[in-house]
Amino acid sequence: MIIDVHGHWGPWFFTMEVGSVETNLAVMDRYGIDMAIVSATEAVCYDAPAGNRALADALPSSGRLYGYVTVNPRQLDAASRDLARYFGDGRFVGAKLHTDYTESPITSPQTQDALTMLAELDCPVLVHTWGRTVLDLAQSCVDRPRLRAIAGHMGADGYPYAIEAAQSCDRLYLEPSWSQAPAGRISSVLAAVDDRQLLFGTDSTLIDPASALGAVLGSGLFDTAGPVGSAGLTGPAGLTAERLAWRNAASLFDLPTS
Repeated sequence: MIIDVHGHWGPWFFTMEVGSVETNLAVMDRYGIDMAIVSATEAVCYDAPAGNRALADALPSSGRLYGYVTVNPRQLDAASRDLARYFGDGRFVGAKLHTDYTESPITSPQTQDALTMLAELDCPVLVHTWGRTVLDLAQSCVDRPRLRAIAGHMGADGYPYAIEAAQSCDRLYLEPSWSQAPAGRISSVLAAVDDRQLLFGTDSTLIDPASALGAVLGSGLFDTAGPVGSAGLTGPAGLTAERLAWRNAASLFDLPTS
């Protein structure tokens, strides 16, 4: 089983791809991804309330796709209303916060207020991190005992900081999606981070899942049985592999796996 914790629904402003549930499912089928948690592209890039509403209308009542409520730290009243409306309805299982599109760094007062709100709701949040900013997210978790946060891209080229960040707080999770795959990035994280803090993410449909899948497979953690496009991550890889691929995500988001 594979659970992708970093997905998107809807078209991107630089492609002509039709954004639909069918598009997401087709991409997931291509790579053997069983479940994905997605945020609305419109909500992340432009209008959080409108995008959240559109995603709520599009998500099936049950199945393979689940949603993030996108939180714009500069519109906390609207975010609070959307969280009350959608989070915990069986389809929306967490929140998404993008610091760059909203021009709200993790250390900014508005993002700190947003993280406090999410901690009080016991709502897991996926946060965009890059470089040293993953350390700021870890400190935010340390400062809020109920906050559970996923470092999106695990800092990208700042993955050594992600290792330090994860070691400082066991409520910080790392997911590997990035359009690049430097040699040794995944294996370095695997060697130094508690495997209960590892998740799988692709940044699909912005990025083809092949990037994250290839990086994880290249780490040597997983055996492959047949083409990745049809079989995904398979083989007798042990508990660490299962935790990264799906067990940790199922636990964090309380997702059904049977």
